[in-house]
Amino acid sequence: MSTARESLHRLDPAYPRPAVLDALADPVNAHLLEYLEEDPFGAHVFPGNVPGHPPEAFLADLDAQLADTAPIHLWSYIPTCAYRCRFCQYPVVLVKGAPEVVDTKAAQWVDWNIQEARLWLDAVPNLRRAPVGEFNVFGGTPSMLPAHAIRRLLDFYRENFGFTAETTIRFEGDPSTFTPQKLELLRELGCTKISSGVQSFDDRVLRECGREHSSAMCVDFVRNARALGFEWASVDLMYGLLDQTVDSVRRDLDVVLEHGVDAVVCTKLHLMSYADTRTGVTGEKPAAWQFPDYRRRLGETGHHWPSLGEQYQMRELLTEGLTAAGYTEHPTMYFARSGLPPEKWKAIMVDQDKQEAEVAIGLGGSSSCRASEAITDTNRDRYAQAVREGRIPLGSATRFTPEAQAARAVKMALTTLRPLREDLHRARFGRSLFAEPWASAFDRLAGRDLARVDRARGLVELTGTGRTLVEALINAEL
Repeated sequence: MSTARESLHRLDPAYPRPAVLDALADPVNAHLLEYLEEDPFGAHVFPGNVPGHPPEAFLADLDAQLADTAPIHLWSYIPTCAYRCRFCQYPVVLVKGAPEVVDTKAAQWVDWNIQEARLWLDAVPNLRRAPVGEFNVFGGTPSMLPAHAIRRLLDFYRENFGFTAETTIRFEGDPSTFTPQKLELLRELGCTKISSGVQSFDDRVLRECGREHSSAMCVDFVRNARALGFEWASVDLMYGLLDQTVDSVRRDLDVVLEHGVDAVVCTKLHLMSYADTRTGVTGEKPAAWQFPDYRRRLGETGHHWPSLGEQYQMRELLTEGLTAAGYTEHPTMYFARSGLPPEKWKAIMVDQDKQEAEVAIGLGGSSSCRASEAITDTNRDRYAQAVREGRIPLGSATRFTPEAQAARAVKMALTTLRPLREDLHRARFGRSLFAEPWASAFDRLAGRDLARVDRARGLVELTGTGRTLVEALINAEL
């Protein structure tokens, strides 16, 4: 813990002291600092609490919920990448070589994705009729797919799933592969949202991450997406990266504001195993930066790993700068420009009045309904074999007890940073939000100025410090 405290108080003197430091330095919150030192993935993890749930039972749970459902989140995971970033744990498949070789290998993953999707449709009959709120093609780098494969993938999903006039189609990719021609194709095929993991607008930071694109390409992506009329062009930024400074993050913020980026997702560098925390796309093998000896050698050769205190300076700079410019944070560290709604696919899953099903098709994807959740196999060979043999390649599934379902709902809703509402909780679970175990838990947070509890109005709301620490609160305390 002394190491964590030392890191917490190591700051960039050119920037303000983060407001959250007082709470983390207080011994009463030692468990929160311990959580942050271990560095798990955070508020995006909502695993089941009963392991060993048969995958077939998960599919039955999902089908039962989809018999009468609000719009769901559907996503297709294409794992192809031209290279592996030094922080990446995702089950990516490296595709390199001559253009015709790359195209053939990438198209093979579209074939398998479509084959797997057909298996889901057969095993979960109500999936074909369930309305799709947002369909996301994630990666990997799906934007490196050849045009004919992208067209085939989108045409298949549109024709076989419950797309409606309100369905949003979103596509993710690397800035270097989002050429004007590729963006024009996606616009033609009905994509209205586009997102890119630019990570940073600092070329030195990008090089240390192993990224093979430049900051200029990131800016070109934003400009080209706007010129082509996409209604939503978002970027992902990371903080806590090797050789990143608070000043570098400030320059990232300046670029975002200068170009009026529609939405920004700000993510801390995470080094704990994704496989241990069952994230949205489960990891298969460690990233280069996860090896302690490798990180230590980098530090000994003149590189700089931002301290915990500097990372909170970065986070506060981004949060306050975006908020001051009119961006709205919803859910935590997801910012939408003034006048735009929150991230639709996240709201479908975590807003207290929604929390609908998520179906993820592709290597390592994570699917969930209210009763259980499942993760697709992360091993490419086992995955391909299962699909060829006509089996949905689910690697594992876990179930939620009734108590865990309520806990998961409360935790998800807290990540929206909106007040928890008693009426919504009571309508869904038939009991009060202010009954145990929540009553004493909320009172403990209120006693440390991390939340406000208003029983008369039926609301529980995080304070400013509570909002900053929401990942730690829901995982280490609730």
